[in-house]
Amino acid sequence: MLVKVSIRRRNRRRPRSSQAGVTLLELILTCSILLILSTAALPIARFAAVREKEATLRHNLDEIRDAIDRYKDAADHNQIRVELGSEGYPPDLETLVNGVPLGSNIGTIGGSGSSDSGEKRIRFLRKIPIDPMTGQADWGLRAVQDDPDSRHWGGKNVFDVYSQSTGTALDGTKYADW
Repeated sequence: MLVKVSIRRRNRRRPRSSQAGVTLLELILTCSILLILSTAALPIARFAAVREKEATLRHNLDEIRDAIDRYKDAADHNQIRVELGSEGYPPDLETLVNGVPLGSNIGTIGGSGSSDSGEKRIRFLRKIPIDPMTGQADWGLRAVQDDPDSRHWGGKNVFDVYSQSTGTALDGTKYADW
């Protein structure tokens, strides 16, 4: 029996050192490949974040412009009373959030009309969206009387909004021109 045990032990060979693990060369090559792949992925992730902000900016601009258009439609259909000289556009963005009275017992927008007297109000926005490029709800405004590319608001009404960011989009256009 002793002979059989010693033979079994001799037949068991330990794996060679080249088969036991990863060589230093393989480890260096693997790390190099991972480094190259990660440096290629970083700009893609950065562009994805910028694209997401740009999509949010476009959505927020569309949301505010849609609210302005709905206000104008309500004014044109005599559902709300508007101030003389406003051309049927809201006097400011807060009016879109606070709403205006509906019906025949309405006062002037932004006037002393009581909101707790039980009158129905129509609201066009839940809140003023935040400009993702500036991080604030501070939008540039244009009135009907302003030039189309004006950066100074006339103050009579809100015909259009734009971002106050001075940055440039991925397509080369200025955010303020959107």
